[in-house]
Parts: sequence; structure tokens; C-alpha cells
Amino acid sequence: MYIIENYSVAVFLCVITMLCWGSWANTQKLSSQKWPFQLFYWDYSFGILIITVLLAFTMGSIGEEGRSFLADLGQAETEYLGYALLGGIIFNFANLLLVIAIDLCGMAIAFPVGIGIALVLGVITNFMYNPEGDPLILFTGVFFIMVAIILDALAYKNILKKQEKTPVKGIVISLLAGIAMGFFYKYVAQSMSSDFVTPEIGKLTPYTALVVFSVGILISNFIFNTLNMYKPIAGTPVTYKDYFTMGNSKLHLIGILGGVIWGVGMSFSIIASEQAGPAIAYGLGQGATMVAALWGVFIWKELKDLPKSKNWLITAMFICFIIGLGLIIYSKVA
Repeated sequence: MYIIENYSVAVFLCVITMLCWGSWANTQKLSSQKWPFQLFYWDYSFGILIITVLLAFTMGSIGEEGRSFLADLGQAETEYLGYALLGGIIFNFANLLLVIAIDLCGMAIAFPVGIGIALVLGVITNFMYNPEGDPLILFTGVFFIMVAIILDALAYKNILKKQEKTPVKGIVISLLAGIAMGFFYKYVAQSMSSDFVTPEIGKLTPYTALVVFSVGILISNFIFNTLNMYKPIAGTPVTYKDYFTMGNSKLHLIGILGGVIWGVGMSFSIIASEQAGPAIAYGLGQGATMVAALWGVFIWKELKDLPKSKNWLITAMFICFIIGLGLIIYSKVA
């Protein structure tokens, strides 16, 4: 299987992860006016499974190092399959909440609040499981990310003052999404061997873990998304029949594309985690918050109602994110 051999390449893949995780939600925005997000989410889930299976049979099955996908799946122990499956279930619960939050308050708010919190919790939990990098520098980077989250919340508060709206539902759902999102990556990392070249018996290679993780997302969708279809937190109720009658091939492909984009990001993060360490790989990937905020601010104009006197909040938010991400990267080589 294909294995990363140095830290620089691992960081490069983590940057791609950041771009993917910060950009997939544009597909939801593109389809949201014609296609309820509950139905979009089915296609999104299919897209994640499709790309992870494709990578497993290509990158995960070539070369002489490691174990090929089918051989690895055949020797996997139930305990480690369970960890990867649980990671998918937790992620799906969190991500569905994030999708609802995006629908309620936009990318520029939902991502910095939800994913920012997920970054902080994820770095802490993954570092406790596998301590990689200088902790002082790493957690100083996390501190700057937290400051960026606070600045974004202040910007949103000023918008709501102008619009005379109450932010309770969107912000609360973003917070819940972030808390849940902070724990899924740890279980995927626990399912894998720490050595990708000569994997431990019973544990999974990254490519197998990704496929099982994706199956966890799809299976749990029949519970989480079904509830959201018939008893939605936001939007109007939809049925399984609507999935086949309301959509067209273009809308289905947009949703699948969203899942493929996110799945590429997740795959690159996991593949890079051996060299970078789970805490750093996850932390860098969740720099997606900054990417999503850029899309929300400059493309979707979600903060257009922010008073000009408060524009410094957005500038300061981006500066803090950049400093925080830089410190997270540097913590491995310091």
C-alpha cells in the first residue's frame, strides 16, 4: 500500500485535508435551494463510501509494504473493526448537526464555532492517546484557535444585533456538533496499527479503517438522518420517496461530490497520521474552519451585515487561525 515516508509530505497532505474539509459544504450551499439538506446528506454519505473503497482498492492495495486491503480486512479483529465503525457513527452524528447548523446560520458561523471546538477537543484527546509534538507549542497553537473562535462569535453577535435576531438555535447546534466531532478521530486512530509498514496483527491499515469508518457513517444514517427527515430540527419534513422523486441526476452528483471531497480530506489525514501524529494531523485538517470562513465571507457574503467598524474582528480571526495552525505544524519539528 502507499505509505508516507516523511513529515513534509504528511504536512502537505494535511493542508489538502484542510482545503477539502473547508470546501465540501459549498456543495450543500449549491443544492440547498432546490434540494432539502436531509436528502443531500444521503448522497454525501454515498460519496464518502465510494471514495474510500476506491482508494482501498488502489492506493491501499499497491506496493510491497504494509497489507493490501482485502488481506487486511480478512485478518482484522472485531475490537479494532468496532473502533473504526464507532468513529464513523460518532462522526455522522456530529456532522449531521453541523449540516443543520450550516443550514441555520451559514458556513462563516457554523464552521468556526463547531469545527473550532472540535479542533480543540480533538487535539487534546488525540494527544492524550498518542503524544506527538512539543506540547507547549502545540497547545499554544490551540489557544490561538480558541481566540479565533471567540472573535468569530463576537462578529456574529454584532450581525444579529443589526438584524435583531436571536442566535440560540444555530449556535447551540454548532456547539453540540463541535463537542461530538472532537472525539471521532481518536477511535479511528485506535483501530489502526501505529506502524503502517509492518502493521500489527489484528489491527487495521489506514485504508481498511477508512472503509469501515465510512460504513459506520452509512449505517448510522438510517437512524440519525431518518429521524431528521421525518422530525427535522430545521427545514420541512421529507420522505424516502422524495429522494427518488424530488431530485435529478445533477443534484445527486453534487451531493456525491461533496462526500468525495470530504472523503479525500479524511483519507489524506489518516494516511498522514503515522508521520505527523494523530493530534497534529487532525489539528491541521480542522484548519478547515478558516477555509470555510473564507468561503462564507467572500463568496457567499454571509457576513455582509457586519458593521464596518467591526470588520477588524474578521481580520483578527484569520490572523489567529494562521498563527495557531503555524504553531501546530511547528510543534512536531521544534
